[in-house]
Amino acid sequence: MAPCGSSWLANEGSKHLCLLFWLSLNVWLFWKTFLLYYHGPQYYYLHQMLGLGLCISRASASVLNLNCSLVLLPMCRILLAFLRGSQKVASRKTRRLLDKSKTFHVTCGVTICAFSVLHVAAHLVNVLNFSVNYTEEFLALNAANYRGEDPRKLLFTTVPGLTGVLMVLVLFLMCTASTYAIRLSNYDIFWYTHNLFFVFYVLLLVHVSGGVLKYQINLEEHPPGCFHPNTTLQEDIPAPGILEEPFPEYTPEPSPAEPEPFVQNNVVRICTEEPKFQSHFPETWLWISGPLCLYCAERLYRYIRSYKPVTITSVISHPSNVLELRMRKENFKARPGQYIILHCPRVSALESHPFTLTMCPTDTKATFGVHLKIVGDWTERFRDLLLLHSNQDTEILPNFQQRNYPKLYIDGPFGSPSEESLNYEVSLCVAGGIGVTPFASILNTLLEIQSFRWFADLLCMLHNKLWQENRPDYINIQLYLSQTDGIQKIIDEKYQVLNSRLLIGRPRWKLLFDEIAKCNRQKTVGVFCCGPNEISKVLHKLSNSSNSYGTRFEYNKESFS
Repeated sequence: MAPCGSSWLANEGSKHLCLLFWLSLNVWLFWKTFLLYYHGPQYYYLHQMLGLGLCISRASASVLNLNCSLVLLPMCRILLAFLRGSQKVASRKTRRLLDKSKTFHVTCGVTICAFSVLHVAAHLVNVLNFSVNYTEEFLALNAANYRGEDPRKLLFTTVPGLTGVLMVLVLFLMCTASTYAIRLSNYDIFWYTHNLFFVFYVLLLVHVSGGVLKYQINLEEHPPGCFHPNTTLQEDIPAPGILEEPFPEYTPEPSPAEPEPFVQNNVVRICTEEPKFQSHFPETWLWISGPLCLYCAERLYRYIRSYKPVTITSVISHPSNVLELRMRKENFKARPGQYIILHCPRVSALESHPFTLTMCPTDTKATFGVHLKIVGDWTERFRDLLLLHSNQDTEILPNFQQRNYPKLYIDGPFGSPSEESLNYEVSLCVAGGIGVTPFASILNTLLEIQSFRWFADLLCMLHNKLWQENRPDYINIQLYLSQTDGIQKIIDEKYQVLNSRLLIGRPRWKLLFDEIAKCNRQKTVGVFCCGPNEISKVLHKLSNSSNSYGTRFEYNKESFS
């Protein structure tokens, strides 16, 4: 994926070029392995028995090894957070490449599914050929026990066959449950089936240890297709009868009973021993052992780090089904724009969900917080446990009056694209709905206040602070209301400062980008989006469009891994 880090990363074609590069890499690996098994002398007899099924199955297996090893790396969140936050990755373009980790994970997953279909089809042909082409001459090569053996017996009674069938079943469940429709309708199904990856890898390690496909190890003593005099010469020539007449004179000729020896390049190749075969060392272990150990070590570290529950200091119920949760945890540190993963055993024993930090701990205050949009079964059950069906809109209790909240564990923090918003000279932050949460902690950092209610309050306080410091142009706030029922009345009554920045309808993105480009000639503007896909697509397209002011827009999409 190295070419993706060049200067054209922000262009529209970069995504397609990255995908094309990855596809080309997989096709190249497939073709090189195919040729190895097609022309390799050590596979001569196995190829004679199985045909192209051998070449296709092994070529697809090499692609699967590559993708099964790399698909785990984007899920190493601590590693990505370390690389994003360390000075070792000084290039912003390289750090932005880390934001594509989820896309790379999905790409590897799709590649695994596609080449698994090819791999399974090729092995079905191999199983049939093992049965049909059974021969007594090379018993060590045969997976079948006799000619005409039922191929289904080879599939369900051998270790490679049975584990292969189980892996197909697990992969089918994981792939179907990963579709957008299922994730949207029932996230629990996606979550639980995706955790079957551990079962898949265990089956994979066992699957490759079967040693069904073998290669020849004595090529020097037995070149493929060579002439073996001990077995090839016919020795059943009948003895001649008594001849009444003497033999006529003749010139000796080769005996017709002697077969023509194997000749290649005018050189007779003679065998000195029978061919010997040996199973391959399971190369899959070499491919996946490193990433798998790294991932398991990280998961163990994350489990140990998140073992101690947090202390919930307050729970605030906001309008529009938004719940604010404030917490404390010893030695917890985070940067604006990062997110954490919440796990409440009383809600679900295994399920957990990511939430952006809307308040980060500081040197003087250890409190941090998140805002949850009550959507779905998990957040509804979590809200009921926290508020106990209370009708109060706000609940902030002092420590000595804390009621017995359910145990809550957090994992993180982890990095996100929003962290880069303070590294640009100019940043355009676009949020839709609850998508304002990634920018709340950033604005809160700019404000440096001790208390934090919710986004509109934060905007008003930040506006007042900047006016007092004579920096009114430091941040430009524009609010767009696509639905005005009841909302504008609240704004009019409570948030007078925001009235001049309140616009009815949807933003005119093209005019907005042109205005920003005109005011920031020859500069690089960071575009950060957290909201619906429709907005994301429009912003991505406009960021990749050229303008006459020499302004470059770098698009960053908020996405939880």
